[in-house]
Amino acid sequence: MTDSPHHDPDRIAGRLALLRRRALVGRGIRAFFDARGYLEVETPCAVPTPGEEVHLRVFRTEREHHDGTRQALFLHTSPEFAMKRIVAATGLPVFQLARVWRNAEGSHLHAPEFTMLEWYRPGATLSGLMDETEALLRAVLPPVVHRPGGLAAGAEIRIDAPFERLTMEQAFARHAGLDLLPTEGDAGALAAAAGCALRDGEDWEDLFFRLLMERVEPAIGRDRPTFLTHWPASQAALARRDPADPRTALRFELYAGGIELANAFEELTDPVEQRRRFMADRERRAALYGAAPATAWPMDEALLAALDHLPPCAGIALGFDRLVMLAAGALRIGDIQWMG
Repeated sequence: MTDSPHHDPDRIAGRLALLRRRALVGRGIRAFFDARGYLEVETPCAVPTPGEEVHLRVFRTEREHHDGTRQALFLHTSPEFAMKRIVAATGLPVFQLARVWRNAEGSHLHAPEFTMLEWYRPGATLSGLMDETEALLRAVLPPVVHRPGGLAAGAEIRIDAPFERLTMEQAFARHAGLDLLPTEGDAGALAAAAGCALRDGEDWEDLFFRLLMERVEPAIGRDRPTFLTHWPASQAALARRDPADPRTALRFELYAGGIELANAFEELTDPVEQRRRFMADRERRAALYGAAPATAWPMDEALLAALDHLPPCAGIALGFDRLVMLAAGALRIGDIQWMG
């Protein structure tokens, strides 16, 4: 009897050392949050509202009810909405290692199905969340990690050194040579400041992300992880604005060795403002991709109702698979997934 052409035991056996590291990092994460008094939670994967991020594609499915009626559901892109409802109902710090889905994605850093570590801590500030994130990485990663490829190929990244904290304004001044915040909303002004030409149809947000990817990201997180903080207000998403400078939002992303590891907010608790942002996201999604914003999926009214009861808190989504890539020195996300 010959093996099936679809049976490739060497594919898993050859990666077993990397997969053992994956399990070790997972155990370390649970121990870290248990020691800090977090409650591990589980939320549904198939939901009526998968998220509102403009550029994410979703997987659609359908539920058949016992009476024969059918309901459109989607595999969530993040457990964020459900986890905030739990925090609003309990006031407890919570974490989850959640399986999430994002359609039409695939690269050495992207997979259509992957694991997201999310946690929310009532009373935490953005600065406090950075402290906790830094402590987590020190708890589950070696003191020094190496990147075998990508933007930081061969780089030695010190996890045991203080992480860099850089505002978006500072990052653009240092690495793109321009004053970012006064240009917000004016694509021509940003292009002139950057000394580049606008592409056809490119608006301020498009150019902002192009400059971020081309000039800023390759220069940060190379020898130690970097928190990129205080994003322009138009990029607030689910974060609240900084009362000290309303031009910015209390948001950070974490970069290490050419990898974007995490996205975090000091959470917005104003349901009126959050609804306004969601509607703006829906309008932009419709303009870009042709989806009808009112019929793609229902607004998450349960989340909006919960925001009135959500205590001041901060929350973060961290790519577990990418964290394991750093721990194991892996080049491709599929190398550290069991069926990658």
